[in-house]
Amino acid sequence: MFNRLKEKWQVSAKQFWIIFIAFGCTGITAAYLSKVITGWLGMDADTFWVYRWLVKLSMLLIGYQFLLLFYGALLGQWKFFWSYEKKLLQKLGLIKAQETISSQPLTITTDGKVKDGIIPNIPNNSHIHHIAIFASGAGSNAQKIIHHFTNHPSVKIALIVCNKPEAGVLSIAAASGINTFFIEKERFFRGDGYATELKSKKISFIVLAGFLWKIPATLIEAFPRRIINIHPAMLPKFGGKGMYGSKVHEAVIAAGEPKSGITIHYVDGHYDSGDIIEQATCDILPNDTPETLAVKVHELEYAYYPTVIEQLLIANPC
Repeated sequence: MFNRLKEKWQVSAKQFWIIFIAFGCTGITAAYLSKVITGWLGMDADTFWVYRWLVKLSMLLIGYQFLLLFYGALLGQWKFFWSYEKKLLQKLGLIKAQETISSQPLTITTDGKVKDGIIPNIPNNSHIHHIAIFASGAGSNAQKIIHHFTNHPSVKIALIVCNKPEAGVLSIAAASGINTFFIEKERFFRGDGYATELKSKKISFIVLAGFLWKIPATLIEAFPRRIINIHPAMLPKFGGKGMYGSKVHEAVIAAGEPKSGITIHYVDGHYDSGDIIEQATCDILPNDTPETLAVKVHELEYAYYPTVIEQLLIANPC
Protein backbone atom coordinates (compact mmCIF):
# COMPACT_ATOMS: atom_id res chain seq x y z
CA MET A 1 0.00 0.00 0.00
CA PHE A 2 2.79 2.41 0.95
CA ASN A 3 4.61 1.79 -2.33
CA ARG A 4 1.43 2.45 -4.30
CA LEU A 5 0.90 5.72 -2.48
CA LYS A 6 4.52 6.76 -3.01
CA GLU A 7 4.20 6.10 -6.74
CA LYS A 8 0.83 7.87 -6.92
CA TRP A 9 2.22 10.98 -5.19
CA GLN A 10 5.51 10.71 -7.12
CA VAL A 11 7.66 11.50 -4.08
CA SER A 12 10.88 10.11 -2.67
CA ALA A 13 10.85 7.63 0.24
CA LYS A 14 11.97 10.34 2.67
CA GLN A 15 9.34 12.80 1.48
CA PHE A 16 6.66 10.11 1.66
CA TRP A 17 7.29 9.45 5.36
CA ILE A 18 7.32 13.17 6.14
CA ILE A 19 3.94 13.50 4.39
CA PHE A 20 2.68 10.43 6.25
CA ILE A 21 3.71 11.99 9.57
CA ALA A 22 1.93 15.24 8.62
CA PHE A 23 -1.30 13.34 7.97
CA GLY A 24 -0.93 11.51 11.28
CA CYS A 25 -0.30 14.67 13.28
CA THR A 26 -3.25 16.34 11.60
CA GLY A 27 -5.61 13.50 12.47
CA ILE A 28 -4.51 13.38 16.11
CA THR A 29 -4.73 17.16 16.51
CA ALA A 30 -8.13 17.33 14.82
CA ALA A 31 -9.53 14.63 17.13
CA TYR A 32 -8.13 16.40 20.21
CA LEU A 33 -9.48 19.79 19.17
CA SER A 34 -12.91 18.28 18.50
CA LYS A 35 -13.05 17.13 22.11
CA VAL A 36 -11.80 20.49 23.35
CA ILE A 37 -14.37 22.43 21.32
CA THR A 38 -17.32 20.24 22.28
CA GLY A 39 -16.26 20.51 25.91
CA TRP A 40 -15.90 24.29 25.65
CA LEU A 41 -19.42 24.43 24.21
CA GLY A 42 -20.70 22.40 27.13
CA MET A 43 -21.61 19.38 25.02
CA ASP A 44 -21.70 15.91 26.51
CA ALA A 45 -23.33 12.53 25.88
CA ASP A 46 -26.76 14.02 26.61
CA THR A 47 -26.41 16.77 23.99
CA PHE A 48 -28.57 16.31 20.91
CA TRP A 49 -26.42 14.19 18.56
CA VAL A 50 -26.97 16.48 15.58
CA TYR A 51 -25.21 19.35 17.36
CA ARG A 52 -22.22 17.19 18.24
CA TRP A 53 -22.14 15.81 14.69
CA LEU A 54 -22.16 19.32 13.18
CA VAL A 55 -19.21 20.37 15.34
CA LYS A 56 -17.22 17.30 14.34
CA LEU A 57 -18.16 17.70 10.69
CA SER A 58 -17.04 21.32 10.74
CA MET A 59 -13.75 20.25 12.28
CA LEU A 60 -13.30 17.61 9.58
CA LEU A 61 -14.22 19.78 6.60
CA ILE A 62 -12.59 23.02 7.71
CA GLY A 63 -10.31 22.59 10.69
CA TYR A 64 -8.66 19.44 9.38
CA GLN A 65 -7.72 21.14 6.09
CA PHE A 66 -6.11 24.11 7.85
CA LEU A 67 -4.25 21.78 10.18
CA LEU A 68 -3.01 19.78 7.21
CA LEU A 69 -1.55 22.91 5.64
CA PHE A 70 -0.07 23.93 8.99
CA TYR A 71 1.74 20.63 9.54
CA GLY A 72 2.69 20.47 5.86
CA ALA A 73 4.37 23.87 6.09
CA LEU A 74 5.94 23.01 9.44
CA LEU A 75 7.51 19.88 7.96
CA GLY A 76 8.64 21.56 4.74
CA GLN A 77 5.94 20.06 2.52
CA TRP A 78 3.81 23.12 1.86
CA LYS A 79 3.91 22.70 -1.95
CA PHE A 80 2.65 19.12 -1.80
CA PHE A 81 -0.20 19.85 0.62
CA TRP A 82 -1.26 23.08 -1.08
CA SER A 83 -1.53 21.15 -4.36
CA TYR A 84 -3.46 18.45 -2.50
CA GLU A 85 -5.89 21.01 -1.05
CA LYS A 86 -6.41 22.78 -4.37
CA LYS A 87 -7.36 19.52 -6.07
CA LEU A 88 -9.80 18.75 -3.22
CA LEU A 89 -11.41 22.19 -3.46
CA GLN A 90 -11.71 21.81 -7.23
CA LYS A 91 -13.46 18.45 -6.83
CA LEU A 92 -15.88 20.02 -4.34
CA GLY A 93 -16.55 22.82 -6.81
CA LEU A 94 -15.40 25.49 -4.36
CA ILE A 95 -12.69 26.88 -6.63
CA LYS A 96 -11.98 26.76 -10.32
CA ALA A 97 -8.72 25.62 -11.81
CA GLN A 98 -6.56 28.40 -13.16
CA GLU A 99 -7.14 28.76 -16.86
CA THR A 100 -6.64 31.28 -19.59
CA ILE A 101 -8.86 30.47 -22.56
CA SER A 102 -7.86 32.31 -25.68
CA SER A 103 -8.12 31.98 -29.42
CA GLN A 104 -4.99 34.09 -29.87
CA PRO A 105 -1.36 33.15 -29.16
CA LEU A 106 -0.27 34.06 -25.65
CA THR A 107 1.53 37.33 -25.22
CA ILE A 108 4.69 38.09 -23.31
CA THR A 109 5.21 41.46 -21.68
CA THR A 110 8.46 43.38 -21.99
CA ASP A 111 9.59 42.26 -18.55
CA GLY A 112 9.32 38.62 -19.54
CA LYS A 113 6.01 37.76 -17.88
CA VAL A 114 3.36 35.59 -19.46
CA LYS A 115 0.00 37.34 -19.64
CA ASP A 116 -1.50 35.14 -16.91
CA GLY A 117 1.27 36.07 -14.48
CA ILE A 118 3.29 32.86 -14.76
CA ILE A 119 7.01 33.53 -15.04
CA PRO A 120 8.93 30.58 -16.52
CA ASN A 121 12.21 29.83 -14.81
CA ILE A 122 14.70 29.16 -17.58
CA PRO A 123 18.41 29.14 -16.76
CA ASN A 124 20.50 31.71 -18.60
CA ASN A 125 23.76 29.78 -18.60
CA SER A 126 23.86 29.09 -22.31
CA HIS A 127 23.59 31.07 -25.55
CA ILE A 128 20.96 28.65 -26.85
CA HIS A 129 18.02 26.99 -25.10
CA HIS A 130 18.39 23.25 -25.55
CA ILE A 131 15.03 21.45 -25.62
CA ALA A 132 14.40 17.76 -24.98
CA ILE A 133 11.16 16.43 -26.43
CA PHE A 134 9.69 13.43 -24.61
CA ALA A 135 7.47 11.31 -26.88
CA SER A 136 6.08 7.77 -26.91
CA GLY A 137 4.29 7.48 -30.24
CA ALA A 138 4.19 8.55 -33.87
CA GLY A 139 5.58 11.99 -33.06
CA SER A 140 3.36 14.29 -35.14
CA ASN A 141 3.54 17.04 -32.52
CA ALA A 142 7.28 16.53 -32.16
CA GLN A 143 7.68 16.89 -35.92
CA LYS A 144 5.83 20.23 -35.92
CA ILE A 145 7.98 21.49 -33.06
CA ILE A 146 11.19 20.36 -34.79
CA HIS A 147 10.14 22.10 -38.01
CA HIS A 148 9.23 25.29 -36.14
CA PHE A 149 12.66 25.56 -34.52
CA THR A 150 14.75 24.57 -37.52
CA ASN A 151 17.53 27.18 -37.83
CA HIS A 152 16.14 29.15 -34.90
CA PRO A 153 18.79 31.54 -33.55
CA SER A 154 18.26 30.86 -29.85
CA VAL A 155 16.30 27.59 -29.52
CA LYS A 156 17.53 24.14 -30.48
CA ILE A 157 15.76 20.78 -30.35
CA ALA A 158 18.71 18.91 -28.90
CA LEU A 159 17.26 15.56 -27.91
CA ILE A 160 14.32 13.21 -28.44
CA VAL A 161 13.65 11.11 -25.34
CA CYS A 162 11.58 7.98 -25.89
CA ASN A 163 10.41 4.97 -23.89
CA LYS A 164 9.30 2.76 -26.81
CA PRO A 165 11.88 1.33 -29.24
CA GLU A 166 9.25 1.01 -32.00
CA ALA A 167 7.91 4.59 -31.71
CA GLY A 168 7.62 6.53 -34.95
CA VAL A 169 9.14 9.62 -33.34
CA LEU A 170 12.55 7.93 -33.49
CA SER A 171 12.40 7.89 -37.29
CA ILE A 172 11.48 11.56 -37.28
CA ALA A 173 14.48 12.29 -35.07
CA ALA A 174 16.81 10.32 -37.36
CA ALA A 175 15.51 12.13 -40.45
CA SER A 176 16.05 15.47 -38.70
CA GLY A 177 19.53 14.64 -37.43
CA ILE A 178 18.50 14.90 -33.78
CA ASN A 179 20.05 12.70 -31.12
CA THR A 180 17.76 10.21 -29.39
CA PHE A 181 17.85 8.88 -25.86
CA PHE A 182 16.02 5.71 -24.79
CA ILE A 183 14.85 5.43 -21.17
CA GLU A 184 13.78 2.40 -19.15
CA LYS A 185 11.00 2.35 -16.59
CA GLU A 186 12.80 1.22 -13.44
CA ARG A 187 15.39 3.96 -13.42
CA PHE A 188 12.95 6.61 -14.62
CA PHE A 189 10.57 6.08 -11.70
CA ARG A 190 12.84 4.76 -8.96
CA GLY A 191 16.12 6.45 -9.84
CA ASP A 192 16.92 10.04 -10.69
CA GLY A 193 14.57 10.27 -13.68
CA TYR A 194 17.65 10.60 -15.91
CA ALA A 195 18.06 14.17 -14.66
CA THR A 196 21.84 13.73 -14.56
CA GLU A 197 22.08 12.80 -18.24
CA LEU A 198 19.71 15.55 -19.31
CA LYS A 199 21.70 18.19 -17.47
CA SER A 200 24.97 16.83 -18.84
CA LYS A 201 23.52 17.37 -22.33
CA LYS A 202 22.75 21.00 -21.33
CA ILE A 203 19.00 20.52 -21.59
CA SER A 204 17.25 23.59 -20.20
CA PHE A 205 13.60 22.86 -21.06
CA ILE A 206 11.51 19.70 -21.45
CA VAL A 207 8.50 19.40 -23.75
CA LEU A 208 6.12 16.46 -23.48
CA ALA A 209 4.57 15.58 -26.83
CA GLY A 210 2.51 12.43 -26.50
CA PHE A 211 4.64 11.00 -23.71
CA LEU A 212 2.58 8.43 -21.77
CA TRP A 213 4.57 8.03 -18.55
CA LYS A 214 3.97 10.20 -15.53
CA ILE A 215 6.94 12.48 -14.82
CA PRO A 216 8.65 11.51 -11.52
CA ALA A 217 9.20 13.99 -8.70
CA THR A 218 12.99 13.78 -9.09
CA LEU A 219 12.81 15.13 -12.64
CA ILE A 220 10.30 17.84 -11.71
CA GLU A 221 12.59 18.98 -8.90
CA ALA A 222 15.57 19.05 -11.30
CA PHE A 223 13.62 21.13 -13.86
CA PRO A 224 11.19 23.24 -11.79
CA ARG A 225 8.55 24.90 -14.01
CA ARG A 226 10.64 23.92 -17.00
CA ILE A 227 8.55 20.93 -18.08
CA ILE A 228 5.37 21.52 -20.08
CA ASN A 229 2.72 19.26 -21.55
CA ILE A 230 -0.15 19.55 -24.02
CA HIS A 231 -3.47 17.83 -23.25
CA PRO A 232 -6.15 17.24 -25.94
CA ALA A 233 -9.06 18.68 -23.92
CA MET A 234 -10.06 21.65 -21.81
CA LEU A 235 -8.61 20.94 -18.39
CA PRO A 236 -9.56 20.54 -15.60
CA LYS A 237 -12.23 18.44 -17.35
CA PHE A 238 -11.29 15.17 -19.00
CA GLY A 239 -7.84 14.89 -17.47
CA GLY A 240 -6.14 12.44 -15.17
CA LYS A 241 -4.72 8.95 -15.34
CA GLY A 242 -5.72 7.05 -18.46
CA MET A 243 -7.11 10.11 -20.23
CA TYR A 244 -5.08 10.32 -23.41
CA GLY A 245 -5.57 10.00 -27.15
CA SER A 246 -8.93 8.72 -28.40
CA LYS A 247 -10.11 8.05 -24.84
CA VAL A 248 -10.25 11.79 -24.22
CA HIS A 249 -12.24 12.53 -27.37
CA GLU A 250 -14.65 9.68 -26.65
CA ALA A 251 -15.27 11.04 -23.15
CA VAL A 252 -15.79 14.60 -24.38
CA ILE A 253 -18.38 13.55 -26.97
CA ALA A 254 -20.12 11.18 -24.55
CA ALA A 255 -20.48 14.08 -22.10
CA GLY A 256 -22.25 16.19 -24.72
CA GLU A 257 -19.76 19.04 -24.55
CA PRO A 258 -20.31 21.86 -27.08
CA LYS A 259 -16.58 22.56 -27.34
CA SER A 260 -13.26 20.85 -26.89
CA GLY A 261 -9.72 22.03 -27.43
CA ILE A 262 -6.21 21.95 -26.04
CA THR A 263 -4.55 22.84 -22.77
CA ILE A 264 -0.85 23.65 -22.50
CA HIS A 265 0.28 23.47 -18.89
CA TYR A 266 3.26 23.12 -16.59
CA VAL A 267 3.89 19.63 -15.26
CA ASP A 268 3.66 18.99 -11.52
CA GLY A 269 3.45 15.80 -9.48
CA HIS A 270 -0.08 14.92 -10.58
CA TYR A 271 -1.69 13.97 -13.88
CA ASP A 272 -2.81 17.04 -15.87
CA SER A 273 -2.96 19.34 -12.84
CA GLY A 274 -0.14 21.84 -13.35
CA ASP A 275 -0.71 25.57 -13.85
CA ILE A 276 -2.37 26.30 -17.17
CA ILE A 277 -0.37 28.38 -19.63
CA GLU A 278 -2.69 28.50 -22.65
CA GLN A 279 -5.96 27.04 -23.91
CA ALA A 280 -7.69 27.13 -27.29
CA THR A 281 -11.08 25.75 -28.29
CA CYS A 282 -12.87 24.21 -31.24
CA ASP A 283 -16.59 23.58 -31.76
CA ILE A 284 -18.05 20.09 -31.55
CA LEU A 285 -20.71 19.56 -34.23
CA PRO A 286 -23.64 17.12 -33.84
CA ASN A 287 -22.12 14.75 -36.40
CA ASP A 288 -18.61 14.80 -34.94
CA THR A 289 -17.02 11.50 -33.93
CA PRO A 290 -13.95 10.90 -31.77
CA GLU A 291 -11.98 10.60 -35.01
CA THR A 292 -13.17 13.90 -36.53
CA LEU A 293 -12.74 15.67 -33.19
CA ALA A 294 -9.19 14.34 -32.99
CA VAL A 295 -8.41 16.00 -36.34
CA LYS A 296 -9.68 19.37 -35.06
CA VAL A 297 -7.71 19.08 -31.83
CA HIS A 298 -4.54 18.09 -33.69
CA GLU A 299 -4.84 21.24 -35.79
CA LEU A 300 -4.93 23.32 -32.61
CA GLU A 301 -1.94 21.43 -31.21
CA TYR A 302 0.13 22.04 -34.33
CA ALA A 303 -0.81 25.72 -34.44
CA TYR A 304 -0.29 26.57 -30.77
CA TYR A 305 2.28 24.30 -29.16
CA PRO A 306 5.42 25.42 -31.05
CA THR A 307 4.45 29.09 -30.71
CA VAL A 308 3.79 28.84 -26.98
CA ILE A 309 7.11 27.04 -26.46
CA GLU A 310 8.95 29.75 -28.38
CA GLN A 311 7.34 32.62 -26.50
CA LEU A 312 7.99 31.02 -23.13
CA LEU A 313 11.67 30.70 -24.00
CA ILE A 314 12.07 34.04 -25.71
CA ALA A 315 10.56 35.67 -22.61
CA ASN A 316 13.77 34.57 -20.89
CA PRO A 317 16.58 35.44 -23.31
CA CYS A 318 19.96 33.83 -22.70
